[in-house]
Amino acid sequence: MGTGDHPEFGEPKKFDASFKGPIANRSCTDVICCLLFVVALVGYFIVGLVAWTHGDPRKVIYATDSRGEFCGQMGTTNKDKPFLFYFNILKCASPLLLLHLQCPTTQICVKKCPDRFASFVTAHQIRKWEPEKWKYYLQFCKPGFNDSAKSPVEVLRDQDCPTFITPSKPFSQRCFPALETNKGVIMVDNKTNFNLDGSLVNATQLLEGAKGANEVRDAREVVMKIFEDYTKSWYWILIGMVLALVLSLIFVLLMRFIAKVMVWLSILLVIAALGYGIFHCYMEYASLKGVQGSDINIKDLGFQTDLRVYLHLRQTWLAFMIAQIIVEVVIILLLIFLRKRIAIAIALIKEASRAIGYIMSSLLYPLITFALLLFCIAYWAITAVYLATSNEAVYKVFADDKNCNHTSKTCDPKTFIDSIIKKGCAEAQCSFAFYGGESYYHRYLIVFQFYNVFLFFWLVNFTIALGEIILAGAFASYYWAFNKPADMPKFPVMASMGRALRYHVGSLAFGSLILAIVQTIRVLLEYIDQKVRAAQNKVAKFILSCMKCCFWCLEKFLKFLNRNAYIMIAIYGNNFCTSAKNAFFLLMRNIIRVVVLDKVTDFLLLLGKLLIVGAVGILGFFFFTNRISILEDKSPTLNYYWLPLMTLMVGSYLVAHGFFSVYAMCVDTLFLCFCEDLERNDGSPERPYYSSLELRDILYKKNVDPPEAPELQE
Repeated sequence: MGTGDHPEFGEPKKFDASFKGPIANRSCTDVICCLLFVVALVGYFIVGLVAWTHGDPRKVIYATDSRGEFCGQMGTTNKDKPFLFYFNILKCASPLLLLHLQCPTTQICVKKCPDRFASFVTAHQIRKWEPEKWKYYLQFCKPGFNDSAKSPVEVLRDQDCPTFITPSKPFSQRCFPALETNKGVIMVDNKTNFNLDGSLVNATQLLEGAKGANEVRDAREVVMKIFEDYTKSWYWILIGMVLALVLSLIFVLLMRFIAKVMVWLSILLVIAALGYGIFHCYMEYASLKGVQGSDINIKDLGFQTDLRVYLHLRQTWLAFMIAQIIVEVVIILLLIFLRKRIAIAIALIKEASRAIGYIMSSLLYPLITFALLLFCIAYWAITAVYLATSNEAVYKVFADDKNCNHTSKTCDPKTFIDSIIKKGCAEAQCSFAFYGGESYYHRYLIVFQFYNVFLFFWLVNFTIALGEIILAGAFASYYWAFNKPADMPKFPVMASMGRALRYHVGSLAFGSLILAIVQTIRVLLEYIDQKVRAAQNKVAKFILSCMKCCFWCLEKFLKFLNRNAYIMIAIYGNNFCTSAKNAFFLLMRNIIRVVVLDKVTDFLLLLGKLLIVGAVGILGFFFFTNRISILEDKSPTLNYYWLPLMTLMVGSYLVAHGFFSVYAMCVDTLFLCFCEDLERNDGSPERPYYSSLELRDILYKKNVDPPEAPELQE
């Protein structure tokens, strides 16, 4: 198509004999945004510093007693007491548990769980002639209690000691009754009922109390298991990501010499992998036919923290199979309808391989981007955890008595015994409820969290933008070199990096700021959606869905526009807005080439990334599920193997994306430079094309044959 057919998209570029590629004489752009970026970074550092001063990640991992102290942690008074003991676990079955997520009974840290039946009254009566039993019982009383002169009534009233203890076993750092079943009958220490000081307690009651306590434990239990899995598998996750790095490097190096073979190989292997996945899912689906419980509906089963449960359902494998069939069909249809364009896209990738061959250092730059992104993610995650745990211990009144009007009120455990609340509600307890606070800092924690998210998006987008503009500058210097590589800079990547950091930090901050604002708005919409979901308001749901869709589309468009704007900045050194406008107009003047060719290339590169992720993911699956015989003794035992596996696959995708992004950036830069080359030059000796003859054969769409140009110097 012609490049001058759409005057509404600006005038085509004019011939300029002095233009030889990326302009050397340029000035700083978008200085105000650069200063704003620096101020935001200083504020981000201050927020992190304050969060690290007040936060304590142990609050979301370890068990805490009624005073909010950690069990079994070094540097605390409970360092030798790793287990949490409930004074009366029967109260954990109270309906109040669902409202407060706190068991309404005193909880203390102990060295070991009780291994026998005993009651306080009996132990108190025989304390003189059987002091060892009295001493044993005291370890389950509040720390520091040893007042044998205090009457049992006063002790039990003040909740200094539990009324009774039962044989218990530690589970997830908590003491639960040692329940067992015999022919369907629930028992504790071979007893179904036991009498403690005239009070008949049934083993089933203990079971209900344990279930109630589990509701408090479940959330922390899942977090602890996940944390434990990562501590066991982080080393192997890093090894898997290094493997992905090696595979990606080998793949892109082979692309330099046999691009066509590698592209078609990745296409065929992805299709074959999906075909095997469909076959495997069908075999699993067929093998579960007739198996008891395999026909349960996933919706009826509900959410289970152990995802392995779903692998025993036929519906799970059917869903996997259908999803893979859809993906397989879509890929095959795309290959059929785009078969001619794929051949052209492969030729464009070969041209990009030639450019990368001249600038091999460009393959190493993704390592710098990856390291910077890891730093951004680590800073964000650590700050988020410390902000979430920077609250102070809040104590609330818990009472089983429905007539107690002081339930859920804030209290002070040090003065609670002599308070009016205790006199009015004798059984009430002042227990640790949660971490919060009423200070100015605590009231605005949610604001700090959103600021943390916003700066995280800004920094990540800035890091990606920096990589894009550096690579764009390097590949533009390749394209606009008439005699390659003689007219190219000695170190194209370093020269481009110097220009970007010296002149265009403000423009990069500007572009990434716009994108970060849109991404933060999307997070806010998700937050609002979660808040209003329970309202069942269909109008609100419809509006939110429309807004989420619109902002998703806006984010995709901005990423595309920013990417091309950075290419123009790398070449001409203009500010962000001018470069974005020029890039958009140039693309619109060549819209046919953009739609039918550039995106096909992205699709082929995506298949290459999926191939590497699939290979590493399959190896990770067999390793974490102990299916590799030579590594069985080295494979860690995990609670949720799918979490480290998903982390490995996401990490592998990011690594592969880093290397393939070099190709994608090279293709985009060459494409944009080619469009400008067609506008600036006409192929005559006075105005020769800078592109290779092969590249013009790929992209030139005029009816006349393009004029000849000098061949590349290999």
